[in-house]
Amino acid sequence: MKIGRPSVLVCAVVAVSLQTTAFAQGEREARTARQGDRPPNIIVIMADDLGSAELGCTGSDLIRTPNIDRLREEGMLFTQGYSGACVCAPSRSAMVTGQHMGHSQIRDNGEIPNFDGLYGGQRGLLPGTETIGRVLRNAGYKTAAVGKWGLGGPNPDEIHGHPLYQGFGFWYGYLCQRNAHNYYPYYVWRNFQKVDLAGNDRSLEGEQYVPDLMADETLAWIEQNADDPMLLMYWTPVPHLALQVPPDSLQEYLDLGWNDPPYTGGAGYLPCDNPRARYAAMITRWDRDVGRIMNKFVELGLDEDTLIIVTSDNGATFNVGGYDPAFFNGGGGLRGAKGSLWEGGIRVPFIARWPGRIAPNTTNDFPVAAWDIYPTAVELSGGTTTADLDGVSIVPTLLGEPDQAPRNPLYWETPSGNGLQAVRDGDWKAVRSNAQSSPDGPIQLFNLATDPNETTNVVDQHPDVARHLCELMATMRSPSIYPDWGFCP
Repeated sequence: MKIGRPSVLVCAVVAVSLQTTAFAQGEREARTARQGDRPPNIIVIMADDLGSAELGCTGSDLIRTPNIDRLREEGMLFTQGYSGACVCAPSRSAMVTGQHMGHSQIRDNGEIPNFDGLYGGQRGLLPGTETIGRVLRNAGYKTAAVGKWGLGGPNPDEIHGHPLYQGFGFWYGYLCQRNAHNYYPYYVWRNFQKVDLAGNDRSLEGEQYVPDLMADETLAWIEQNADDPMLLMYWTPVPHLALQVPPDSLQEYLDLGWNDPPYTGGAGYLPCDNPRARYAAMITRWDRDVGRIMNKFVELGLDEDTLIIVTSDNGATFNVGGYDPAFFNGGGGLRGAKGSLWEGGIRVPFIARWPGRIAPNTTNDFPVAAWDIYPTAVELSGGTTTADLDGVSIVPTLLGEPDQAPRNPLYWETPSGNGLQAVRDGDWKAVRSNAQSSPDGPIQLFNLATDPNETTNVVDQHPDVARHLCELMATMRSPSIYPDWGFCP
């Protein structure tokens, strides 16, 4: 599916002409030959609201993540990784469609009646959307998505958004993001089947912890499909609120003796004791599941055939539901948090491991975004797409080869907060606030090379740069298909 765009975009951002193939056919065939007969398994593990500095390998001295730290030691850490958006659903849309927020169908957390049991749901992807799942399935991959979806549910009017209608052959988890705000829910979904979870009543604790079930389902699916190349989108709800974790994991952090006053409510989600310990324990338990997935590929003899990417859907959350931003410093000092387009809202961990292909313990400062995963997967799979993609394949960077396509500008927008826009081109980043009421209003300009925390607006000192980035804000977007998400003429 090709989504129409203003012709000025085609002229202004020529780099996105990579969209149809993402690379030259000859380069793809050469790389595929080097990989052997079987293209790699592609496993994308995405956390939910995990800050850029909330892993041991990205700077946390509070949260234990030994398996992801090992994955980083055996792979590549991108120091400038970005999410698709600053909140949940649009970030997922960017990843599966390869389109940034200037073109994404889903640009915010738009809730609609979707009849997901007790809960509503979110706007769904359009029928026939050429997702990463559909393209890799056509290339011979087995495809699965597990975790939190938020891109359409079981209502007949939005069934086209369901993962099984968007190129994924298996689904397990939450369709509705509201349902995902509790880790002991009444039910989840396996494909089109509603799975009731006995012993759960949405209390602080229950009998069936959904992240554990997701890991179990994932391991079973991997084993069942080991004879074919696999695409797995493992989108854990961790560490999104509420703060819930089984007692055995919680105890590990209670033993540290943190000064951890209870969260009594008042800022959303479930009250709980030891909120700091609970948050850290949730991430460490998820890290354990990442280790289980890694070990499964070793057990099956597929480790060297498997690319694993670990990232997050947006930056760390703000002071809500018992989360303590000052204590965890989830953004590592970056300005802003989830819901904003400052670096703290969109800068995320981005780690890639592929034994024998990606050099171990390497660091790379190439700016990479969630929408780059799609063209990267297309290149590795040997597939083709006619979709209009906004990303670039990062295969050359992963493999340490010299022919990396130049980084095209990065763009975000959100209709929330009276409309926000941000664009990054090279080291320059511009942010516009109040775009709903002032679509041509002033911007703030920052040089991220010298001011990564966005403390000093230098727009007056660099009028030519500011003018260029304002032009990108206009040309790198098209009107949303939903009028309530549009804010620029």
